[in-house]
Amino acid sequence: MARPSFAVLRAANSLILMTIALSGMYVSIMVLDPVSREFLVGRGDAALPYTFYMLGFGIGNVALGRIMDRYGLFPLSLVAAVCLPLGLYLASSSQSLWTFSLVLLVLCGLLGGGFAFGPLVADISQWFEGRRGLAVGLVISGSYVAGAIWPPLLQGWIDTLGWRESLVQLSFLCALSMPVLSLVYLRKPDLDSAEVDAETATRWSRPLGLRQWHLQCLMCCAGIGCCVAMAMPQIHIVPHAIDLGFTAQDGAIMLALMLGCGVVSRVASGLLSDRIGGTRTLALGSLLQMTVLAAFLFVDGLTGLYLVSIAFGLSQGGIVPSYAIVIRRFFRPSEAGSRIGLVYVSTILGMALGGWMAGVLYDLTGSYRVSFINAIAFNMLNLLIVGFMLRRDDSPAFAR
Repeated sequence: MARPSFAVLRAANSLILMTIALSGMYVSIMVLDPVSREFLVGRGDAALPYTFYMLGFGIGNVALGRIMDRYGLFPLSLVAAVCLPLGLYLASSSQSLWTFSLVLLVLCGLLGGGFAFGPLVADISQWFEGRRGLAVGLVISGSYVAGAIWPPLLQGWIDTLGWRESLVQLSFLCALSMPVLSLVYLRKPDLDSAEVDAETATRWSRPLGLRQWHLQCLMCCAGIGCCVAMAMPQIHIVPHAIDLGFTAQDGAIMLALMLGCGVVSRVASGLLSDRIGGTRTLALGSLLQMTVLAAFLFVDGLTGLYLVSIAFGLSQGGIVPSYAIVIRRFFRPSEAGSRIGLVYVSTILGMALGGWMAGVLYDLTGSYRVSFINAIAFNMLNLLIVGFMLRRDDSPAFAR
């Protein structure tokens, strides 16, 4: 087992690396307006770079997770340290929307950012036992830290330098920092080296008394359910605020509060899962998220929306990290990368689906009320699945 000081260093390094490596995601968002004007396309077409990036990012979470299980994280981090800066640089000189989108898909999304979510979380889960929940919660907070840092920074660069030069600057920053941060991953965790007792072997072979892929599919469905629900406020809070008579800046502050409180929630949920287990933490987060989603239906004042946005950030941030803790308990450590990657790509799919469904329902009804109800329904699906898992987890026949 590694020295605790090295494990802590690795966790801090992973938090920083995730924050940097996910910068490409926010590039695809922040260039929407200037790209639409330069390439003379509508907002729908200008959103293609984000769609392509997320497609590559989702595939990368699964494919690179499987590679990590075999070869460790270092080769992936080194490839990303080359591909992300190269992708950003090539994107800055793209002469068409399709070229720009394809570069984001392959170099920035799949190879540059794909390792920096599921695989990075899976890796850190292998270096901790007693404080695994806290470590996972800390590292995965990098996705929210990136959301807090990159949009305002990129917008400032775009306003002063233009979008092309901004991507060049970001590519230099990534090229200077990512190779150095990758060196930590030269050391691989020692997996399955100790004797595994019969109880643990049974839990791994028949998790919760189910076939392994049955539980895997259940968790993927749960990931879709929770993130369809999660997407509604995160993606539509700004237009929702405008519909209620407030400014876009008010909506932006609400989103910032959600993401900021999400960081707190992710770390706190990690501490909680170390005490009560990942399944119970997942169930609690799902229940709290559904409760706050229901509160959105009854709040239409500015102060109330700020408070509900804070509550939503504090409730939902711990859900996604809990999946990693559950998987690490019921599956072999040597399978962590691929299995966590599968669940996390389901959460990405859920976010994409949830944002789209909320928009369609709004177009059909002229209100976000039905969109919130739809989010609550998907959250209930998640809660039913997690409740089933929790009931079996607490059963003497399957728990331990």
